[in-house]
Amino acid sequence: MSAKQAKPYKYGFVLGGGGARGFAHLGAIKALKERGIEPDIISGVSAGAVAGAFIAAGKTPEETHEAVKALSMMDLTNFQMPKTGLFNLDKLGALLQSKLGKIDLKELKIPMIVGATDILNARVTYFREGDLSEIVQASASIPVLFSPVKIDDLYYADGGVFSNIPLAPLKSCCEYTIVINISPMDKIKELGNIANIAARTFQLSVNGQNSTIKSQCDIYIEPPELSSFPIFDTQKADELFEIGYSHALNMELNLKDTSGSSWWKKFTGWLDK
Repeated sequence: MSAKQAKPYKYGFVLGGGGARGFAHLGAIKALKERGIEPDIISGVSAGAVAGAFIAAGKTPEETHEAVKALSMMDLTNFQMPKTGLFNLDKLGALLQSKLGKIDLKELKIPMIVGATDILNARVTYFREGDLSEIVQASASIPVLFSPVKIDDLYYADGGVFSNIPLAPLKSCCEYTIVINISPMDKIKELGNIANIAARTFQLSVNGQNSTIKSQCDIYIEPPELSSFPIFDTQKADELFEIGYSHALNMELNLKDTSGSSWWKKFTGWLDK
């Protein structure tokens, strides 16, 4: 196998945003592990960054689920005078520190990349190092609804603004990319309150690239049942976990060798070098 073909990671997990539906990430990751597929690197935004942080820190999906499933949105947010957002996610940052410690992204057991939106420069930033809790909080901060997070004199908001499924940073470094999209869109009958309207509008704006992403990854996991779950309803954590688990456990997985040769040919080719 030539140096050009060699890639440093076998399986890259791409975890998209979707609020409380993030519990489905944990179920899907558990199912994939049972099928012999575990992440060698993770990229995530918003809810995907939260779930990914625990997994990258060495926690199991079950441990993570038990640690956060009893929390409500009010356990993770603070209401404030709406200068830069109706709420802030300072409690989420504090939760991550209490569960995982004050840790740098580059110190995680599994390498992780977190996407966040640099508001001032109108671009996505993929963080590979820096304070984990601070960066994940920024990545989950839906504009207007939650205040952006200041990091090194710049302000960052939800990574989904530019890419709700952060496949780009893993495409060139992984043999196989596994996307878990927890934000399938469906029609709704009621608008709900201002937070729900803001979240719904945000979802509509960020999901336009999904069809392109689906054609660019090796496995695309998108449980359709998730579309009926409000993204701020944390009361259905067990059900969401089970939906992600069941879908990933039962779907067909077609992983083709990205180099066009079998693993044995790769191995013997390496021996012949």
